[in-house]
Amino acid sequence: MDADIPLELVFHLPVNYPSCLPGISVNSERLTRAQCVTVKEKLLEQAESLMSEPMVHELVLWIQQNLRHILNQPETRSGNEKCTFSTSTTMDDGLWITLLHLDHMRAKTKYVKTLEKWASDLRLTGRLMFMGKIILILLQGDRNNLKEYLILQKTSKVDVDSSGKKCKEKMISVLFETKVQTEHKRFLAFEVKEYSALDELQKEFETAGLKKLFSEFVLALVK
Repeated sequence: MDADIPLELVFHLPVNYPSCLPGISVNSERLTRAQCVTVKEKLLEQAESLMSEPMVHELVLWIQQNLRHILNQPETRSGNEKCTFSTSTTMDDGLWITLLHLDHMRAKTKYVKTLEKWASDLRLTGRLMFMGKIILILLQGDRNNLKEYLILQKTSKVDVDSSGKKCKEKMISVLFETKVQTEHKRFLAFEVKEYSALDELQKEFETAGLKKLFSEFVLALVK
């Protein structure tokens, strides 16, 4: 713990900030994902005490002063698997699922890498699904993290336009959002999958306990 720990913080400020909390993403090559989640939770706790006044600078100073203390606490130091497991079970009550539809991807390789990074940072699992021209993103995780993902998706320059310039995603739609039910499968990771036929895609949804979702929303895209 004598060495400096580089920490990358990304703040997403909603329209009504600072009357509401900012979205915060935490990354570090030196910390486990569980430790990054703990740091994020502590930052949000601190942010609550600073509500209604600009707080980003204060939060940066606070984490610089308190990072070592946070990482030295027993629950933060414990094994990565244990942390991940305990966090996911306590968050299970707040587990939500959402289905998004993308119109197209021009810079596919870069776009996919960006989505994988966001899902990892926000502890979201699910599928990025390609079938012909249909592109679907099925995400599962904490509802606040799903909201943060949508902010990133709509405000970041993730693709390129017809002239090759970087552009924001304007052609995304939320098809469905609900709290995870008992019949829904828990996804363990975020995976990118390509399907050659509609029945393959249908099987993916049925295996996940989302047969109704497929028939109501996905079939309409094919017709």
